[in-house]
Amino acid sequence: MTVAEELPETPETSEEEPLKQRKNGLYPGVSDELAASMQSGWADTELRDLEPIAQAAETAARRAALSARFPGERIVVPAGNLKTRSNDTEYPFRASVEYAYLTGNQTEDGVLVLEPKGEGHRATIYLLPRSDRDNGEFWLSGQGELWVGRRHSLTEAEKLYGIPASDVRELADALREATGPVRVVRGYDAGIEAALTDKVTAERDEELRVVLSEMRLVKDGFEVGELQKAVDSTVRGFEDVVKVLDKAEATSERYVEGTFFLRARVEGNDVGYGTIAAAGPHACTLHWVRNDGPVRSGDLLLLDAGVETHTYYTADVTRTLPVDGRFSEIQKKIYDAVYDAQEAGIAAVKPGAKYRDFHDAAQRVLTERLVRWGLVEGPVERVLELGLQRRWTLHGTGHMLGMDVHDCAAARTESYVEGVLEPGMCLTVEPGLYFQADDLTVPEEYRGIGVRIEDDILVTEDGNRNLSAALPRRSDEVEAWMASLKG
Repeated sequence: MTVAEELPETPETSEEEPLKQRKNGLYPGVSDELAASMQSGWADTELRDLEPIAQAAETAARRAALSARFPGERIVVPAGNLKTRSNDTEYPFRASVEYAYLTGNQTEDGVLVLEPKGEGHRATIYLLPRSDRDNGEFWLSGQGELWVGRRHSLTEAEKLYGIPASDVRELADALREATGPVRVVRGYDAGIEAALTDKVTAERDEELRVVLSEMRLVKDGFEVGELQKAVDSTVRGFEDVVKVLDKAEATSERYVEGTFFLRARVEGNDVGYGTIAAAGPHACTLHWVRNDGPVRSGDLLLLDAGVETHTYYTADVTRTLPVDGRFSEIQKKIYDAVYDAQEAGIAAVKPGAKYRDFHDAAQRVLTERLVRWGLVEGPVERVLELGLQRRWTLHGTGHMLGMDVHDCAAARTESYVEGVLEPGMCLTVEPGLYFQADDLTVPEEYRGIGVRIEDDILVTEDGNRNLSAALPRRSDEVEAWMASLKG
């Protein structure tokens, strides 16, 4: 890729200081004539017919709810900054979940500030304005519009997000002068945190992070729609994979990963997390994301993947598929045990139930099978009390789902793991059995087989809805589905 000359640190010094040059840039400078040429002759591209983003009403309600939790306190929520990948290239930017949840905006360096006013707060979104054409920033800076694309003007941003917008470059100085209690979401913008260093406390900031996490436990209607969109795209991504399993056999797990990624990028923003495309014994590694192993007929492929929508909501679905389309006898035995455990877990998801109930229900089924197969000595209650089944079940049976694949992670334990399910909560149910290739405590025929089945479950007023029900789960249905896609 080509690299650009960079501007001085501040536009005001551009006449006194020479342009910063790349060490090995091909142009030594900019002539006065070229600079003058680049300042003129450009059409007016201001967008004047913009409508508010689809979730503008929801983000406003979220800000109001947050305002009510912290009356009289200034609240600062940064989007975050670009992070260097290597030398002068950056990772793709993804705004902080807290910022995107409250604004709908996704641009780097943005900051939402809720400033106390009367009994509530006045919200302002601080953003980088369009890059300057007078000082050459738009074509000379590596982050100028001709290099990375057009930004919205502040006026456009106000229309889109329904929040007054100001220049973020002025924010740090304003925050240094701020008085009264302040809370900031930490970990995203070191410059903003430095400006507030003498005004915040770790305890207050942690409380803000917890509140924002707990606000996302119950999804509003817009969020449920986005999660369903993410799941629907994910279902199509799984279908894509089944259709090209022969190509994966000829190459590697990377073909599976790449095939799903194409669907995620075409229909969404990205994958919601690193795709797990684990064939054969790799399925026994819970977060196998190297995806560089062989895909062999006769083995199982554990595919754990999710499309992330353009609004950051992600699916999280797992299917364990026989590469050649048919389960062997031992594979089916293990698969059916996991299916039965998942059925028990899903049945336990309902309003008023304890969050732990679905985990306990699934673990009991798996433990009963392990005892029945003679892999662990019963009775079942003893095994569960001692957690002996975990040698082969390993992980919890699910987690909250939303803008993070493991959503609401900062919520208080009493509100999450020890809490009660409510309508609007969305969680995964994903039991598994994993028999490591070197596990000498099980018969050889079990070794190297890993099975997980995962679906995204919405708690409803009268029970639950499986958002990913379009993907077959029962072993015979999986085989028929694969045959229809391959045939």
